[in-house]
Amino acid sequence: MSVIILIFLFIASLLGVIKSADIFVDSIVDIGGALRIPQIMLGVTVAAAGTSLPEFGSAMIAVLTGNPDLGVGVVIGSNIWNIAGIIGISTTLSCAVTTNQDEIKRDGLFGLLSIILLLIFMIMGMVGFLAGAVLLLLYAIYLRILIKKQRRYYLNHPQVEGEIKPKTVLYAITGFIGLVILCRVLVYSAVEIAEIASVPEMIIGLFALAIGTSLAELVVAVNSARKHMCSLSLGTVLGSNIFNILIGIGIPSLFVKIPVEPLSVILDAPVLIAVTLILMYFMWTDMELRRTEGASLLIIYILYASVRIYLT
Repeated sequence: MSVIILIFLFIASLLGVIKSADIFVDSIVDIGGALRIPQIMLGVTVAAAGTSLPEFGSAMIAVLTGNPDLGVGVVIGSNIWNIAGIIGISTTLSCAVTTNQDEIKRDGLFGLLSIILLLIFMIMGMVGFLAGAVLLLLYAIYLRILIKKQRRYYLNHPQVEGEIKPKTVLYAITGFIGLVILCRVLVYSAVEIAEIASVPEMIIGLFALAIGTSLAELVVAVNSARKHMCSLSLGTVLGSNIFNILIGIGIPSLFVKIPVEPLSVILDAPVLIAVTLILMYFMWTDMELRRTEGASLLIIYILYASVRIYLT
């Protein structure tokens, strides 16, 4: 009976997290639209950070409640799924994802630098205050670059700002509060299920929570791709990965030292670096990701998941 209740709590809280994220993202995207923020800027900032809140909330709560393996697993697993799974699915089922050199250089390289820095700290066993400070500093630099780009856009495209409705702001606040509360329930039920089923917390984080909390990104990416807003699709995923590592690991590590699982050092983090490089290569060749390339990313994810579960 307790297992059934926990599974119900896990599913219900997961659906609640997704709905809360949906409400929050819709609200802040409306606010961004009223402020005339460019599509790609919405992708790498507003939508990316908004859709990353389930992962960030789950990781933060997991670390601070004494389940750091679960938190690290959520972040790394979610980023691998974002690239190999979400981009692969959105490309395979809808339209070819397009990009430009500036986007690859900025978002792609920052995403790559983020995981390389995290891997270095993991190898040194120093995912603590120093690592958190460095990761947050890098995110501040990233945001500064985005702000400069947005200012240049406004100089070249002067527009009148729209009206931000109080109801939209209220929805954004409600969605955020829902995320905080439901992420706590989600982590609690996941930990309890893992203990009863004798499943390592890292596996729960890498797959169950990572994929579950990334459903918001999947919805945003696929819907935007189907509407042929493919720059939003790519920007959301790349921006989300940057946010997940620099904020999702950076902030918790300021408060507690996060232990590192050896398999994460030799498999999980290197796989994330590899899929990021593969994505950048695919996009750099002709600034477009086609169905066959998207399908290859999905195959890579399936192979990785199979090996990871087998080795655990």
